[in-house]
Amino acid sequence: MSNTAATDSLPTPTLDAEASGLLQTISSHGGYAYVSMATAAAAGDLRAAEAAREMAWEQLHSGPWHSVLPVWRDAYSMACLHVAKFYYPNGEFKEALRVLDMGLIMGGMLFRSDLDTSVKTVSERARKCDGNGEGAQKSRRKLVREEFDKAEALHVLPIKSLSCKIVVKRSALSLEGFMREHFLSGCPVIISDCMAHWPATTKWSMDYLKRVAGDRTVPVEVGKNYLCPEWKQELITFSQFLERIQSSESSSTLRTYLAQHPLFDQVSQVSFVHIQYILDLMHNFLLCY
Repeated sequence: MSNTAATDSLPTPTLDAEASGLLQTISSHGGYAYVSMATAAAAGDLRAAEAAREMAWEQLHSGPWHSVLPVWRDAYSMACLHVAKFYYPNGEFKEALRVLDMGLIMGGMLFRSDLDTSVKTVSERARKCDGNGEGAQKSRRKLVREEFDKAEALHVLPIKSLSCKIVVKRSALSLEGFMREHFLSGCPVIISDCMAHWPATTKWSMDYLKRVAGDRTVPVEVGKNYLCPEWKQELITFSQFLERIQSSESSSTLRTYLAQHPLFDQVSQVSFVHIQYILDLMHNFLLCY
């Protein structure tokens, strides 16, 4: 294989090593048609790869999720990898990411490492082609409004809730300092500037999030709550999600939100830094009160 061909292919070592055994297991469960399509897909047939993915998708929806055989979840991941391996060398990076994300969301754990590696490879290649690396101009559009109505906040607090103790304010208080000076003595404190060093405070903007994760597929819930007749679930790109939550036209009954989905595991570029420190601080603070 030439260097160019190697560069234009997605590395899938687990798929290469485990495919034969998985296909045998699928055959033992009666999935002969899937095995035929998956074998053709591995030989270079895109239509067969799409057909295999559709077959596995139907098996995933053949009954309650807990009743689906785990082998079909791995079969779905396998088919997603086969399809992505066709899109990637043709420069169809958005389609490749969409298929890989579906494998991560709906597939099993057998090929998770291949899916994660492929997502990283496709994302890096897509950013290079778009010319939107770290040197791109930072957007001034903020994710949240900076305005803060202090009077409104005080209005919702219980009457005289702040009159029983003097609450001091500490900047960048360490965990050790909080434990020693406030947790043990039971004295309340307002802590500020503990997240000032987080990269997210300077990097996160609408354009940045769209650049690093905009083409990733995520599951969302639409509607006020699951008891409303309009409530539904959708699979959309992260860019579409950001546009919806920023839209002034979206009503409260049709709000879109991420729920019960490990976004930071799926998209490592938007994960928090030093989050364990903050979680420990909050945990001890709650124990104090």
